[in-house]
Amino acid sequence: MAEPRVAVAPEQPRPDVVGGVVLNAEGRAFVQLRGPDRRLYPNTWDVVSGHVEDGETPVEALAREVFEETGWRLRRIVRDLGSFHWPDNEGVKVTGAYFLIEVDGDLSRPVLEWDKHSRYAWAGAEDLETLRENCAPDDTLIRDVVARALSSVDPFAF
Repeated sequence: MAEPRVAVAPEQPRPDVVGGVVLNAEGRAFVQLRGPDRRLYPNTWDVVSGHVEDGETPVEALAREVFEETGWRLRRIVRDLGSFHWPDNEGVKVTGAYFLIEVDGDLSRPVLEWDKHSRYAWAGAEDLETLRENCAPDDTLIRDVVARALSSVDPFAF
């Protein structure tokens, strides 16, 4: 598989974090609940995501995270959902790039990293506010990323 291109504007740095939103045949987004012992954002909803490691391209990191967190394989990047910035626990700016992706694998049986995520769900538009559970009042990142993914779906494509 040729590596899909990830567009990063010249003025934007290479992302620190990449994430992907997987939609099922009903047009619902895969989300997973971060475990209560996670150092960052415990008990909050997340999409498949993780840090870009040294020597990795953003696409390689995304493919690795998809496999590690679900057992699925990245097939292709469908759409860029945008880049976001937030401070980490030390106040350092983190850049995250998020994508609508297609995967290969059994969507009914994700293989979660149970030490990192306590459960998963398939979220629709009616669940967007639930994705803010246990988040800081101004933390709308996951809700916003999932909303962008859901709004990009052609309802007649399935």
